Amino acid sequence: METKIDERGTVSLHRDVDYLSELLDDVLLHEGGEELLEKVNKIRTLAKTLRETQDPKIEDQIKQEISGLEPPLRQNVIRAFSVNLHLFNIAEQNYRSRRRREYQAQDTDIIQPGSLEDGVNKLLENKVSPEMVSNLLETLSLELIITAHPTEATRRTILQIHKRIADLLKAWDYAYTRYEKKVIEETIMNEITILWQTAEIREKKPSVMKEVSNGLYYFDKVLFDVLPRIHQDLEDLLYEKYQQRFHVPSFLRFGSWIGGDRDGNPNVKATTTFETLKTHRALVLRKYIESVSKLSELLSHSAKKVNVSTELVESIERDESYLDKYKFNNRDEIYRVKISMIIQKLQYTAEDHEHGYQHAEDLLADLKIIQDSLYNHHPQNPPIKLLEKVIRQVELFGFHLASLDIRNHSGEHESALAEVLHLVNITEDYKGLSEEEKVDVLTKVLQDPRPMISIYDTFTESTQEVINTFRMIKRAHDTFGDRAIEVYLISMTQSVSDLLEVLVLAKEAGLYRVYPDGTVKSKLHVAPLLETIEDLQNGPGMIKQLFDIPLYRDHLNARNDLQEIMLGYSDSSKDGGTLTANWELYKAQQDIHDIASRYGVKLKYFHGRGGSLGRGGGPLNASLLSQPPVTLGDGVKITEQGEVLSSRYLLPDIAYRSLEQATSTMMTAIMGLNDSKQKQMPTPEAFETMSEISEIALKKYGSLVFEDDGFLTYFNQATPLNELGELNIGSRPMKRKGSNRFEDLRAIPWVFAWTQSRQLLPAWFAAGTGLKQFIDKTNKLELLQHMYNTWPFFQATINNLQMALTKADLTTAKEYAEMLEDQEIGKRIFHKIKEEYNLTKEMVLQITGQTELMDHKPNIRESVKLRNPLVDPLNLFQVDLITDLRKESESDNTDELLTEVLLTINGVAAGLRNTG
Repeated sequence: METKIDERGTVSLHRDVDYLSELLDDVLLHEGGEELLEKVNKIRTLAKTLRETQDPKIEDQIKQEISGLEPPLRQNVIRAFSVNLHLFNIAEQNYRSRRRREYQAQDTDIIQPGSLEDGVNKLLENKVSPEMVSNLLETLSLELIITAHPTEATRRTILQIHKRIADLLKAWDYAYTRYEKKVIEETIMNEITILWQTAEIREKKPSVMKEVSNGLYYFDKVLFDVLPRIHQDLEDLLYEKYQQRFHVPSFLRFGSWIGGDRDGNPNVKATTTFETLKTHRALVLRKYIESVSKLSELLSHSAKKVNVSTELVESIERDESYLDKYKFNNRDEIYRVKISMIIQKLQYTAEDHEHGYQHAEDLLADLKIIQDSLYNHHPQNPPIKLLEKVIRQVELFGFHLASLDIRNHSGEHESALAEVLHLVNITEDYKGLSEEEKVDVLTKVLQDPRPMISIYDTFTESTQEVINTFRMIKRAHDTFGDRAIEVYLISMTQSVSDLLEVLVLAKEAGLYRVYPDGTVKSKLHVAPLLETIEDLQNGPGMIKQLFDIPLYRDHLNARNDLQEIMLGYSDSSKDGGTLTANWELYKAQQDIHDIASRYGVKLKYFHGRGGSLGRGGGPLNASLLSQPPVTLGDGVKITEQGEVLSSRYLLPDIAYRSLEQATSTMMTAIMGLNDSKQKQMPTPEAFETMSEISEIALKKYGSLVFEDDGFLTYFNQATPLNELGELNIGSRPMKRKGSNRFEDLRAIPWVFAWTQSRQLLPAWFAAGTGLKQFIDKTNKLELLQHMYNTWPFFQATINNLQMALTKADLTTAKEYAEMLEDQEIGKRIFHKIKEEYNLTKEMVLQITGQTELMDHKPNIRESVKLRNPLVDPLNLFQVDLITDLRKESESDNTDELLTEVLLTINGVAAGLRNTG
């Protein structure tokens, strides 16, 4: 039956792709005439034929067509291919939504894999008792953190058009009459025309507050409604299957870095962060007013017909004492009277009026009064879902909407404290102290209740900003509640002193204090970020040293014995290659967890995954399943960055599907309901095998990236790295310190550039050598095949490799390699890349037992196949344009060339669904 669903889905995907492409052709004809439409169709047909035949004559013909184009026709052809790919993405999202609906329309014994119902059924099938379910629900915790990492190449204006077209496609599926279909088709045609007539490229970098606004769009349009649905549906399914009511706590939350992440972003100040929190509150209060207004429409009960609670009546009388200026209509409809008062108090809250709500818990109490009163006269089963939804929204979002994490570089804290400690004569040269001496100084300062910093002290601008940030956190707690900011993340954490420095700064702002009786108050989680391979390897030892400090253990005790640790996928992958990075991340998690267990400390791992495969990307549920199972029980955090936000959370159906898969995966993984063979992994032999493969791969990676003198030249010239900085997709600089050193290049442009050139090197390079040399040395191919079939981590690693290899295209990549001024370097390094690509592909196919890459995911393989003829011409345009741009860097023609290069970058990003 599942196969039939897939077949219908594939047919409907082709139908939608063809339908939207035909409408685009009509728009092209209207906008650019026969010349534009004929040129686009000719190149598109040639590209498709080339993919099918690999005929060099066809390749030459495409290149001639492209090189012969002149502005403005050239720009319009580029835009046509780009828009076509955007429409393809919309069709594919509609296909995913339709497929989910088709599953839901089937008989009750046909359940979509990975759905909430599938997860609950597994609990029941494995005889998980109600008591165990209750314990599971208390354990379940997943936080998804949206970030402003500059990887979304598409403007929000364009994304909003995408959403409207997607909604229309969905409506088209449900339209019955010819007239309905005609109106929808005309509206889609108008939207595609608007899409064509809208600028794709941002004219300037977005401000931090613009990035905040972009991030909050997903809360406003999707998450505010989808998150309560996930919780309610899980509660309903558990009731249906177990025939008893469970309380599902708010286990699934979203947080944010946008406006709080100041690491390497000079535009994020303490004032910016506080303004961000005010914007959060303004949105959530507006959403509450909308929600309770809808509730008012529903609750029309008459006090003459039902017995309401005394508590409700008394609460109305209390509210009237200070809301006397507000007019309440029809006093008989008592719930509407109460809701009118709630709305007035919410409006007062937005105005910081004394009669507004002081805390979200006060709003929750008012809603509970209504709920308890309704239970006197309305059946509890079925409950009034809208009221339960509003209550859940308040529980989830409070008055802060989303917890804002603060992040800064460890060096910033060290420099600030060095200045402070020098001023108060504690130490002349803090930076010059040994690690042991630093820890001793910091411990003594933490134990001393006296403050070091006076409001009258003057410091350098950078130190004052660090101090202001901690003071702002204290003010945020007082204004928005403690949930507004709960975690302070430290980039480049390499030693115990890096964490103690943050505690000292927190102490100076009143966020941390040791009382005379030894009691510790601590209002902030202090979380290290382990980023490089070396940091990951040293991490367990550092954590042990930290937990050995009694004062730090007291801090943890004040924080419910919970330590958060962030793991950096981007820099570790850039530092050591994807295979080694993923293995070092896995080992570090396991080792640190073992240490924490001995100290009785709970661990919450924060996975700093990017959207692209080279930065730890992949499906959310597969990412969860690939972690050591013991690390899931204390809660998990994962970043959702850039283009991932639009691909997962732009449409409610897609958002729901992604989140239910993650929830189902978490539930079954925590309960150990995977295959019994998987429970045994990794065996000691599998562990040693992975370590050996990783060691070989690391050497191979280093031999190219760090030891080949021509590598950086190749990277700079055989990718659009230098042009990416002009794309204006984020407020943060592309490089740390404005440096040209490899070490200071951010991981995002590193991955972005390789993806654009279709080489995707960070996502697969060196893995083939690691796997091949292990097999040659041990003759244990069967062991690797067994690991693939039984170990989720190894399976996810291999599957991500084959996804990257599928999206890479070395025929296209060769065009970029030929842009090098020194062709000896270009040919030599491209040969190394091609050789490793072929080897990695061979190893992946041997281990998986597949005939072709992505045989296990035919829908994805088909999607890539359909996209390639639309992406390939954009790559060829890009190579031509970049070549001309670099030759004419001083001419008057560069602005037009650069615009066209940026248009190709946008198009390729849309086609590959990955940027950085």
